[in-house]
Amino acid sequence: MNFKHIQIEFKDGVAFVTLNRPPLNWLNLEMMEEFNAYLESLKREKTLKLLVIQAMGKAFSVGVEVADHLGDLGPKMIETFHKMFRLMDSLKVPSIGVVNGAALGGGCELAIYCDMVIATEKAKFGQPEIQVGVFPPIAALIFPRMIGRKKAMELILTGDTIGAQEALTLGLVNKVVPEASLGEEVNGFVEKFKKLSGIVLKLTKEAALAGLNDDMDQGLKAIEKIYLDRLMKTDDATEGLKAFMEKRKPTWKDQ
Repeated sequence: MNFKHIQIEFKDGVAFVTLNRPPLNWLNLEMMEEFNAYLESLKREKTLKLLVIQAMGKAFSVGVEVADHLGDLGPKMIETFHKMFRLMDSLKVPSIGVVNGAALGGGCELAIYCDMVIATEKAKFGQPEIQVGVFPPIAALIFPRMIGRKKAMELILTGDTIGAQEALTLGLVNKVVPEASLGEEVNGFVEKFKKLSGIVLKLTKEAALAGLNDDMDQGLKAIEKIYLDRLMKTDDATEGLKAFMEKRKPTWKDQ
């Protein structure tokens, strides 16, 4: 399979997906559709044990292309973006996000949704959507489950960005490593999983999530309904997104 915006490699049961729309890896519809097509194809890989998501360029990803939020594209964007996470769930295998540089907005959600995250000292994480008049659906779903309600609310409601060490302290990241040794550190981490049974890894992940007793898909459907049926019909959501693209401060109407 040949793709324009992602690079793929499958080796020894490990699927590597590399975001390749440098320098900032904005997630546009075409890129997300490529990601989804590859994940769909992985359902046929009986030997799949692990999914690794990484990136080329100076950022992991700074989010979903802002223009894709507006007008008729909004529902299509949400459907395509959220399909990425639904497919990650359906594969059932453990996943590792590798973050060097900024992981913001949808890029932060993609990295943090992975079961484990390795970050460099240069990594930073944030959900700035609130500042442009929208909210991050995936972060709204997973942050309160991962880091506790108080800090989750602060990050989602302020749009603040945090560094790698704070993300490590909060439990959003497993390991912070020097940029120079990132490749070596990732390879060492991946090797641990290569030695294990693929089916046992899948069942163990399924059991760990079942123990939380969360229906993630039902939660996401409720969040999508608020986002598409209510948020995107407000004047301020449109104003915030347009202001961002026009490089000006938004003028909020609170309606």
